[in-house]
Amino acid sequence: MEIGRIKFEGYKNSIITADEAALLFENGMTVGSSGFTKAGDSKAVLPAFAARAAHEEIAITLITGASLGHTTDSDLADANALHKRMPFQVDPVLRKKINDGSILFIDQHLSETAELLNNKHLPKMDLAIIEASSIDENGNIIPTTSIGNSATFAKLASKVIIEINTSIPNNFNGIHDILIPENYPERDIIPITKPDSRIGKGYIAVNPEKVVGIVFTELPDSPAQVTSIDEKTAAIANHLIHFFEGEVASGRLTDSLLPLQAGIGKVANAVLSGFSKGNFKNLTMYSEVLQDSTFELIDSGKMDFASASSITVSKACYEHLMQNFENYKDKIILRPQNISNAPEVIRRLGIIAINTAIEFDIYGNVNSTHISGSKMMNGIGGSGDFARNAYLSIFVTPSVSKENNAISHILPMVSHVDHTEHDVDILVTENGLADLRGLAPRERAIQIIQNCVHPDYKEQLQSYYERSCLRGGHTPHLLEEAFSWHINYNNNGTMKNPVSVEHQ
Repeated sequence: MEIGRIKFEGYKNSIITADEAALLFENGMTVGSSGFTKAGDSKAVLPAFAARAAHEEIAITLITGASLGHTTDSDLADANALHKRMPFQVDPVLRKKINDGSILFIDQHLSETAELLNNKHLPKMDLAIIEASSIDENGNIIPTTSIGNSATFAKLASKVIIEINTSIPNNFNGIHDILIPENYPERDIIPITKPDSRIGKGYIAVNPEKVVGIVFTELPDSPAQVTSIDEKTAAIANHLIHFFEGEVASGRLTDSLLPLQAGIGKVANAVLSGFSKGNFKNLTMYSEVLQDSTFELIDSGKMDFASASSITVSKACYEHLMQNFENYKDKIILRPQNISNAPEVIRRLGIIAINTAIEFDIYGNVNSTHISGSKMMNGIGGSGDFARNAYLSIFVTPSVSKENNAISHILPMVSHVDHTEHDVDILVTENGLADLRGLAPRERAIQIIQNCVHPDYKEQLQSYYERSCLRGGHTPHLLEEAFSWHINYNNNGTMKNPVSVEHQ
């Protein structure tokens, strides 16, 4: 226990154990916890509450920034400790309980959660747990590897528990930029005009009278699982790099592009890593998450600055960052997620947004959350915040998956819509890239079928489109056949050769 990390005298008598902190939870509470894509989350108090709930009938509504690390969501779900969860998750145990209806889940644009809480559109927050590297002389929190919604939780919660994580170096400061926008109707502009704009404070303000416990922990963040770039992701990355080279050649972009945003995962990492090739230089990022590829680009000299809400990296990259933190201190910044994902700022900066789709259809509608239209995967995350407001809205996905290419990820109609055709500019698979800018629906369909569809499904999808056009319409469809590919997969284990209808 490093008492020296508590510089506020009033807290030094508030140190409690995680088990004691868990006793502060009451049935039906709304609880906020720090944590954004496995970074900066509660590593002591929430697990202790899960252990308590395994032997009691007690459940809470849990709101975080995004997903939690380690097995915390699994432990809470297994212990029946969750009544409702929002706004994002990636845990398979929790996912199963969401999909069988035993845990309610609210899937939200990540920019909106703090707004809904602040505007009292959600229940009052009873308790907040926030991870800190230290506490300053005034009792304020110096965050760790994420900001997420923590500043809003600290402001609105009736009671606050602070987890001091001693695995984080004591010098881990100077990269946080905390601003809470004013309430309506007095709200001012968010004065970010470039990714490295600093507009706030280096700490999360908290009223010391609300702090009911200080808990020490030394468990580092759960590491991101970085998957090797495979043939498909490499092809997607290459198509995108070639596209950006064309945009530079046309004069629409310079070789510094515009600030980049990339969703989390292997495709995004592959695309970002691809920028190390070619003539790109002085790149910047305004995103949600800093991944391994971000630090690779900084180390290579290709990227000058990166802004996000969390740092979610592999174990090796995490250790490198912590050991060489001073080298990165003037190149990265972490913000609250309602700032990192603010539509106003995204539109002002002209973000190039690259996110992952589960499936898309021939007109450019994208499903990024639901399997077969009903089963939640992870959540919309920040993809909608960026897609609607970006300079370029790009979605990527492999064209097929499963044995014998049983699933096509390009379909007549998506089974769930997260991003409408109006918010999608570019679609990319390993087969090619469809530039949808300035195209009417029928033109979009032709581009998508020609460039993105796997050969196993191209003739099948072309047939659907042609027969739809015979029936007419601005956006031609055969409604009785639109979901036949999904139905065929559910019934027969493949999307190939579903039953078609004749022209009527």
